[in-house]
Amino acid sequence: MSDVNTMRAISQDTLGGPEVLREVRLERPVPRPNEVLVRVRAAGVNPTDWKHRANGGFLGEPPFVLGWDVAGTVEAVGIGVAAFQPGDEVFGMLPYPFGHGSHAEYVIAPARALAPKPAGIDHVQAGALPLVSLTAWQALVERADVRPGQRVLIHAAAGGVGHVAVQIAKARGAYVIGTASAGKHDFLRSIGVDEPVDYRRADFAEAVRDVDAVLDTIGGDTALRSLRVLRPGGIVVSILPVGPEEFFREAERLGVRAVRMLVDADQGGMRAVAGLVESGKLRATIAQTFPLSEAARAHEQGETGRTTGKLVLVTD
Repeated sequence: MSDVNTMRAISQDTLGGPEVLREVRLERPVPRPNEVLVRVRAAGVNPTDWKHRANGGFLGEPPFVLGWDVAGTVEAVGIGVAAFQPGDEVFGMLPYPFGHGSHAEYVIAPARALAPKPAGIDHVQAGALPLVSLTAWQALVERADVRPGQRVLIHAAAGGVGHVAVQIAKARGAYVIGTASAGKHDFLRSIGVDEPVDYRRADFAEAVRDVDAVLDTIGGDTALRSLRVLRPGGIVVSILPVGPEEFFREAERLGVRAVRMLVDADQGGMRAVAGLVESGKLRATIAQTFPLSEAARAHEQGETGRTTGKLVLVTD
């Protein structure tokens, strides 16, 4: 393979810690009908990346290239693609979970997974947003139908999904309660949280009441206990797709709703997110950027669990 037909990518041959990630050269993919080849400029790193790196998750055994977030420039289009042409700047989330591969110089995406990149943000901002913003949008808007004046509790509100969810809830006119350690409360207020809760010093299930919707980004006991803070008919949406059936049984007993979900690629959602960005209502906080070759360092940082906002790989 000549260099013009290959690309750099971050791959792994075995499951394990960040040290299993390595830079390789792979054949550059070619778009099929209704597909777009994107020259990746930036790609977010999310908890699902290091979880799949460590245990395979939905992807099974390696080798594989991780990454679902993508922002970049259209390099080529397949037959039938009418929405984009080479040179267009785009962003989006590759179909989750089996459309992975953006931690590379080029990636194939279904045309309908992409949206035009808002002109007012750079590729790093755009690459940070897709997975977390679609997750928050689908949870709060499509599942919970958050409306003006409602009370919304967001767990881990300073994290990747959390800090974007806060802004989406505020854009919907909600009163937002967010959990985080005390040192992050100023940040929470800066992005619109009305009522920060220090989960280390207070039991949120005792401190919070009469909530219409909860976004659970933690799972386990947190999802179950969140049911107690709801008003009758309220909803907990957990983005952790598996867990004990007790979650649903307890919701039924309390007269509330419980939902588990996985984020799904969606052009309509991406366009809605782009609209929030363009109106100044949504912006990703970038915790740190890393060159593509230092993906292992990004994973190490993410796994500390102390990141505020998003980690992003850049290919230039």
